[in-house]
Amino acid sequence: MPTDQAAEARPWLSHNLRVLSLVSLFQDTASELLYPILPIFLVGVLGAPIAVVGLVEGLADGAAALTKLVSGRWSDRRRRRPVVAFGYGLAAAAKVVVALAVVWPMVLVARVADRIGKGIRGAPRDALIADDTDAEHRGRAFGFHRSIDTFGAVLGPLIGLGLYEALNHHIRPLLWVAAIPALLSVSLVSLVREKPRNAATAGDRAVSPAPLPARFWRLVVLLGAFAFVNFSDALLLIRAQHLGLGVGSVIGVYCLYNLTYALASYPAGVVSDKIPRRIVVGCGLVIFAFAYVGLGVISTSTWVWVLLPVYGLYTALTDGVTKAWIVDLAPPDARGRAIGVQGAVAGAGAIVAGIWAGLAWSGTGRMPLIVAGSVAAVVSVVMFTGGRSLDPPTSAALVAQRV
Repeated sequence: MPTDQAAEARPWLSHNLRVLSLVSLFQDTASELLYPILPIFLVGVLGAPIAVVGLVEGLADGAAALTKLVSGRWSDRRRRRPVVAFGYGLAAAAKVVVALAVVWPMVLVARVADRIGKGIRGAPRDALIADDTDAEHRGRAFGFHRSIDTFGAVLGPLIGLGLYEALNHHIRPLLWVAAIPALLSVSLVSLVREKPRNAATAGDRAVSPAPLPARFWRLVVLLGAFAFVNFSDALLLIRAQHLGLGVGSVIGVYCLYNLTYALASYPAGVVSDKIPRRIVVGCGLVIFAFAYVGLGVISTSTWVWVLLPVYGLYTALTDGVTKAWIVDLAPPDARGRAIGVQGAVAGAGAIVAGIWAGLAWSGTGRMPLIVAGSVAAVVSVVMFTGGRSLDPPTSAALVAQRV
């Protein structure tokens, strides 16, 4: 373990943070090239009912998060880079299966495999970032990673939109294009530098893993309550179509959402290093409530161009900041497990949310949107008024966690 003086000298923008951000950029470009057209491909090309969109995305997101529970524990005991590489490789292979799909169950299997790959790589990748980052810069580091990652979510749909028009509105060729940046991301993982681990210490952890504190579990329960109404964004795109947006416009507004997310993620992380992270996340949930209820009550497509970009602020304020918050509360030798546990709870919520929202969609989707927004508002109030027990005990405790 480095000394405090050495730890203070570490730059927050580490080699691994730069490499892993680029890896995520390419993978997200591939995933998000597919994401806005996949509901349209399922419903319009393969003839799947709307409920299947919720089922596919709910199971896919759930599989990703549940897999984090296993990969997180594994990454605390073994080398992390091979696990990260396998996760990205599985996701790339799954995208080829989507391109080959002729019936919607093939897409279901491929999407679940793709998201399992995401679950496998997520916890060890985030633990690698945390290992190289001092506590006082943790929000900044995770915010930077989310920002670069999400620029892929801007590039992907823009590439998809351009090719969609150039290919005379044929969707299937776009599915093949998505495999290219996915494969590039896998090749970049080889540049990650992982510090050697002490075998004896790893063995001790396998027998007696560090317990996760009560503050961590309180946070997981609260975030889990929200997860049960946080259904897939794919249903938001279906709602945009119902309000009158065409395929090109759906992709365009989705790009605006991701642009907001990308631009705001880094500043949100910086702010969360200066004020309690629960305040930042609570503000994000207020924005979620506003956007979801708004999308539920509007009757014209014009408001979609306002509400979806605003919704991007919710993701920016919660995604990277929540990861930093989880790491704040976890012992250094249990970071992967902590990230994995929180992801597993979110995954269980994603499965339930995707199924109930898909089944309750009933044409317009108003009711699921209003219910989800209302629950988010309640959770935000809990964070603002009763969440001090969720904060790390002291700033000195954070400093003591440096690796």
